[in-house]
Amino acid sequence: MAKKLDIGDAFPEMTLNLVGGGKAALPNLTNAKYQLILFYRGHW
Repeated sequence: MAKKLDIGDAFPEMTLNLVGGGKAALPNLTNAKYQLILFYRGHW
């Protein structure tokens, strides 16, 4: 199990497969100072 992030912790680097194809590298997806990432479970 991965370690829980606390306030001020850096987001770990990972690559996600996108639904429409392609990949997204996190946390380097954008050059914005602040980023919000929402993980949604689409199948119950």
